[in-house]
Amino acid sequence: MRLYADRPDRRARQVAADLGLVAWLVLWLLVARVVHRAVLVLAEPGRALADLGRSISDTMGSAAGAADGVPVVGDELATPFDALGDAGASVTGAGQGAQDAVSTLATVLAVVLVLLPVGWLLLRWLPWRLGWLREARATDRLLGHGAQGPPDLELLAGRALATAPVSRLAVLPAGTGAGWRAGDPAAVRELAGLELQRLGLHLPPDATGAAQPA
Repeated sequence: MRLYADRPDRRARQVAADLGLVAWLVLWLLVARVVHRAVLVLAEPGRALADLGRSISDTMGSAAGAADGVPVVGDELATPFDALGDAGASVTGAGQGAQDAVSTLATVLAVVLVLLPVGWLLLRWLPWRLGWLREARATDRLLGHGAQGPPDLELLAGRALATAPVSRLAVLPAGTGAGWRAGDPAAVRELAGLELQRLGLHLPPDATGAAQPA
């Protein structure tokens, strides 16, 4: 399948646009990565709070276990330590919740930083590239690439007459329009070549019988 034009100038623009899209994507991926890491720094207080809560919970759990071993009054002695252990567990949960919130925020920001600018460019790049690919593929069929039979230059010539700017038509040899109506092969080739130049394609030598258009 054809991906790029035949004409060097048109092909260079297409390649530059494709590489520009890739560079744009890589740029915003790097920006998103930096922002993600920067936001995750905000999770450090939550991590410290969770560590503190776990430390309190472990310490109070050990103290409650030791107090529970005291004869007769062990249960009463262990109760305050159990309460402090539960408080430590609550602190751990709060710290973990803060970490999760920051992690979610970092991920959302990173995704948005990639999707918005890259999506904006894709909305402009895709119609341009896909539109050209569709036209080039249809033109190849008219030129007989990969098929039997002669090129259908009359359709390309008609397309040029219908859509080419008047300034482009004006530079064609005098009488080209009348020659096309009369079925003159030279006039048909001139007009077909004009349409192919718009797409950055060349007429095959066996279709033109002459040098390819510049």
